[in-house]
Amino acid sequence: MNSPVVNKPLTALPTSAVALIESATAPKRLPTPAALKARLPLSADLGAQVAAHRRSIRAILNGEDSRLLVVVGPCSIHDPQSALEYAERLANLAAEVSDQMLLVMRAYVEKPRTTVGWKGLAYDPALDGSDDMAQGLELSRELMREMVRLGLPVATELLQPMAAGYFDDVLSWVAIGARTTESQIHREMASGLGVPTGFKNGTDGGIGVACDAIRSAAHAHRHFGMDPHGHPAIIETAGNPDTHIVLRGGHGGPNYDAASVAAVNASLEKNRIAARVMVDCSHANSGKDPLRQPAVFNDVLQQRLAGDRTLIGMMLESHLYEGCQPLSGSLKYGVSVTDACLGWNATEGLLRKAVAALRYR
Repeated sequence: MNSPVVNKPLTALPTSAVALIESATAPKRLPTPAALKARLPLSADLGAQVAAHRRSIRAILNGEDSRLLVVVGPCSIHDPQSALEYAERLANLAAEVSDQMLLVMRAYVEKPRTTVGWKGLAYDPALDGSDDMAQGLELSRELMREMVRLGLPVATELLQPMAAGYFDDVLSWVAIGARTTESQIHREMASGLGVPTGFKNGTDGGIGVACDAIRSAAHAHRHFGMDPHGHPAIIETAGNPDTHIVLRGGHGGPNYDAASVAAVNASLEKNRIAARVMVDCSHANSGKDPLRQPAVFNDVLQQRLAGDRTLIGMMLESHLYEGCQPLSGSLKYGVSVTDACLGWNATEGLLRKAVAALRYR
């Protein structure tokens, strides 16, 4: 039998509990999504460009566009200046390879943490633990908008559902990470995004949770949420048909090889899910060694050239310079502060060589 719930006055609580309650920091208000979008609006021309990029990605997912979808860029963005320099280089390359590839810029401003650590530009733009999230949201949106201005489709991983409303109009592709693919809240969010979305396989390497996520996100939902003006609301979604799986390996090793991809496609068919697969060339697929990403990329490319049209794209973690560095008072320009990345020169060479192979297949 359940015990009755008793509401105790503060005087009846232990001294330590009272001290915790009284010392709690008052919450700091953030701008609403509507207010931030009004301050940093997306022009009609840029909005039309985002819509066109989304249509192009949908066409690739549906087999109507034979180009390869490549999501490429820093593991996370910590320095807007180096991120924009990378974006400018990528925009120039994107124009040159557009007949065979659609390049999408990674603009990851949230980072999942296994325990603790820097959570990304949206959380802590000063990189010092001050956690000025209002500035982080504004800086992140402004940066994404500049990338769109350069002509690039923009991608991010949506980790905190409350943050999605600040960026949803500038995004052309969204990732749901391995740790959150199983989350009902993220599946509901994805069902109402109106943006092509990739669900990563679980950290154990299994694809069951991703299959469940794809089916869930395709359905209409009513769920708790926040409206653009920051009020609690019942959110109604129509369902998102533009979803796919992202293979990133798991605890048991990589899952990008032809046998693994065939097994994934068999599972997708069994679950009546469209067979469209992206391979993340980093994480467990590369053994967390950025210099192994090209080998993974080329293996998947050869599968594609051999006729596997279910492989719709790849993802690369790449920055101006290879490697990574710990957060400190003296950071090297253009080097990741989270996962180690491939450098720009190696990335550009890899993509150019792949385009040549696609052109003359």
